[in-house]
Amino acid sequence: MSNALSSSSRPGQGEDDQDLIKRLAYDSDRAAFQCLFLRFGPRVKALMIKSGADADVAEDLVQDVMITVWRKAELYEPARGSVAAWIFTIARNRRIDRLRRQSPHAYEDIDDLDLESPDADGEETVQARQRKTLVFEAMAELPPDQQRVIEMSFIEDMPQADIAQKLGVPLGTVKSRMRLAYGKLRERLEDVT
Repeated sequence: MSNALSSSSRPGQGEDDQDLIKRLAYDSDRAAFQCLFLRFGPRVKALMIKSGADADVAEDLVQDVMITVWRKAELYEPARGSVAAWIFTIARNRRIDRLRRQSPHAYEDIDDLDLESPDADGEETVQARQRKTLVFEAMAELPPDQQRVIEMSFIEDMPQADIAQKLGVPLGTVKSRMRLAYGKLRERLEDVT
């Protein structure tokens, strides 16, 4: 007797993200959730680390994001963008919430501070994190079709021809969406250095 769950029939394998989110929304399907978690968990973690979070915070954010996906799957609207865009928007919002909640550093006695050797690297790190946050926020302001091609190109590292094939649109449309997205990002981020 053959194994009922062969590698070609594992739950969720080969299904697109929208089918999985529907199964999750309507049936609370654990297998669909597991598949979404395996598909998006590592990508969300990588995005959080790129946006300046350390590995532990990134892992916590992945858990928060995926719990939100589980609880609010029925709120996903295909007309507003892809499942990936929806999940990454949740991730962006969780990251911003986390930054807002972080408490300021505890009071330090000025006599204990080393004022003679300021840490230039610390300032550069803060500026780099601020730039990443601004880029992340600017991405979230793009229309879903433009946001999706940028995500597929830079986060999923897909060539434009593959993006066109996956989205079912002409290559020229992908290039146009990327050009428009670049223009909007450039305009939004022109003062960021």
